[in-house]
Amino acid sequence: MSQFILLCRDKPDSVALRMETRTEHLKYADSFGERLMLAGPMLNENGDPVGSLIIVEAKDEQAAREIADNDPYAKAGLFASVDIIPFKTVIANISKV
Repeated sequence: MSQFILLCRDKPDSVALRMETRTEHLKYADSFGERLMLAGPMLNENGDPVGSLIIVEAKDEQAAREIADNDPYAKAGLFASVDIIPFKTVIANISKV
């Protein structure tokens, strides 16, 4: 398995859509178990969500893309763009979360 960052940027003025879809998104994210390494919203200067940063383990880049494409946020049309970036954990200090 390889690691990938899913860098998902929301469409402008889409906080309401994000909140409406959040429960399904969290259920989807939870379904990946230990393959989901880290996830959370990206925030603007006011603390409002403007996207998602997700780090997952996947077989390859195509599998990571499928994870992003099947996210309820993506299916609801929340994302303006999604970048899939290969990643390698070198230091993990998750105890600070």
